[in-house]
Amino acid sequence: MKFYLDITLLPDAEANLGFIWQKVYQQIHLALVENKTANGNSTIAISFPEYGNGVFPLGNKLRLLASNQEMLKTLEVTKWLNGLNDYVHCTSIKGVPLNVTTFACFSRKQVKRNMDRLARRRAKRKQESLKQALQYYADFNDQNSKLPFVNIVSLSSNDSVKFSNKNKFRLFINKETFEKSYEGEYSCYGLSNTATVPWF
Repeated sequence: MKFYLDITLLPDAEANLGFIWQKVYQQIHLALVENKTANGNSTIAISFPEYGNGVFPLGNKLRLLASNQEMLKTLEVTKWLNGLNDYVHCTSIKGVPLNVTTFACFSRKQVKRNMDRLARRRAKRKQESLKQALQYYADFNDQNSKLPFVNIVSLSSNDSVKFSNKNKFRLFINKETFEKSYEGEYSCYGLSNTATVPWF
């Protein structure tokens, strides 16, 4: 990842930061889906430069990264965020600093809800007691998770029900840091279980 642009979220009295995150991330996700590769992945990654800092866990900045400038130009971010002009500021495309020594992997952490079923499967697979397996999953619910998240509406179902409550979910985002970069694929949420982005 050699180029990036930043999107700064600008909350006000009418729209709080969580609401703006939801709207912005939803639009960026749609843009990544529209520009996905033949195998369904994204060539553009997402970073959260203020992850874990300040009052809001994700901060107020979203960074898009790509291996070349053309990928970011083709995405046409300003077009996708057109209705949110009062709440966002996009920078021009810039080169990633050459002196970056830390890299981050931002991945989706799926928080499971059916703990009993998962615990039974784990107990069988790991040959441990049901009590041990339940303890393993004790903190794995979306109400207790400490990870930052963005509220998202799933658009994969048919149009008549796509905005119902059952299609809303929390996209939990986990961050790990490394001293070297790792290659891999990015989802259409701009996240990856293996690939890193420069952390600066």
